[in-house]
Amino acid sequence: MTLTATPVRLSTVDATFEADFEARLHWSADADAAIEQRVAEILADVRQRGDAAVLEYTLRFDGLSAASMQALELTQSELKVAFDSLPGAQKAALEAAARRVRGYHEAQKKATGESWNYRDEDGTFLGQKVTPLDRVGIYVPGGKAAYPSSVLMNAIPAHVAGVREIIMVVPTPRGEKNALVLAAAYVAGVTRAFTMGGAQAVAALAYGTATIPKVDKITGPGNAYVASAKKRVFGTVGIDMIAGPSEILVLADGSTPADWVAMDLFSQAEHDELAQSILLCPDAAYIDAVQAAIDRLLPAMPRRAIIAKSLSDRGALIHTRSMVEACEISNRIAPEHLEVSSREPHRWEPLLRHAGAIFLGAYTSESLGDYCAGPNHVLPTSGTARFSSPLGVYDFQKRSSLIEVSEAGAQVLGLIAAELAYGEGLQAHARAAELRLTQVPPMRENR
Repeated sequence: MTLTATPVRLSTVDATFEADFEARLHWSADADAAIEQRVAEILADVRQRGDAAVLEYTLRFDGLSAASMQALELTQSELKVAFDSLPGAQKAALEAAARRVRGYHEAQKKATGESWNYRDEDGTFLGQKVTPLDRVGIYVPGGKAAYPSSVLMNAIPAHVAGVREIIMVVPTPRGEKNALVLAAAYVAGVTRAFTMGGAQAVAALAYGTATIPKVDKITGPGNAYVASAKKRVFGTVGIDMIAGPSEILVLADGSTPADWVAMDLFSQAEHDELAQSILLCPDAAYIDAVQAAIDRLLPAMPRRAIIAKSLSDRGALIHTRSMVEACEISNRIAPEHLEVSSREPHRWEPLLRHAGAIFLGAYTSESLGDYCAGPNHVLPTSGTARFSSPLGVYDFQKRSSLIEVSEAGAQVLGLIAAELAYGEGLQAHARAAELRLTQVPPMRENR
């Protein structure tokens, strides 16, 4: 049987476009009730029994038998051995990607992650103190595929931010360790690493066990069990985001080779069947060319079955009235990855308000951002780019306000604060400010 990938064809001039468009975008983030219940049980068990529960679940779900938690920990020497064992080209590529990711996040820290302060005219000192988190946990998926790039994207910004301890957890089903993942941990500066995954790993990081130290924040993607666990431990620890299926939106003017755009759509569709790949273009003939390229290129793809289902179920080729309208629709979607495949990408970029990452120009494939361009590939999905940002140095820092009021400043601010505090009926607040005035007024009754 020949596989076909048939993303829906839509046009903004059609009367049914709005309804068809919304139907294609729809995706429910609601977890299966059985998953939620199971995750709740695992979290409670790990919280109560600690290491023993983690060992039991690791055996049950990963088929990995360990007599103690120490057997699940990877030493720094093991990580270095994995790095040293890589083929030369692979080692060089890993180091080059790490350098670029580190360089980008060092620039990000300089631009957004520094403390600042000033004194106003009455001598009052005000500012913001930026400090790193003490300890973070990074979750790296394992099993169906290995993701060394996820190690770099999570560990390097934490390292640049100044986090003292970076604890990595990665499932290794049946004990199969991926050398490239371990090497990435070595290159990225991971402090400790454990071969465990799933909800039990999230629980261990969030609550701490006799062996696993409790962290301040957990970042990194995972399956439905991991996502559910992260939601449930939020508040006990911080989390980065709840990631949905991967997305790519290509905004094209018809000047890029159709094969390039078809392959860019494939690049996200191959992640899983729920991934979404959309093309917006004002040139109907070009959309035909992209569909023809999809048909021609699909049979050669190793993950063609996944690509075909993803494109057929959730993909879309949308004919727009203009590039301006395409930009407007893009803002409604707020995609994870947005490619501006145009002769004049900088003409359209100012119109684009919502996207996890924007890739400008025909030569900027999304896959370069995934691995080595420098910016982080952990991006908001499912429209959350409307209000959230890529993972960055700032996710591994916190900010404390600095306030030092001078005697002169207290005479001005005290009157303001007291007036507002009395208005709120909070006399102690008001009196605390008034006692610092040179002339202390009698305490007023609440108004």
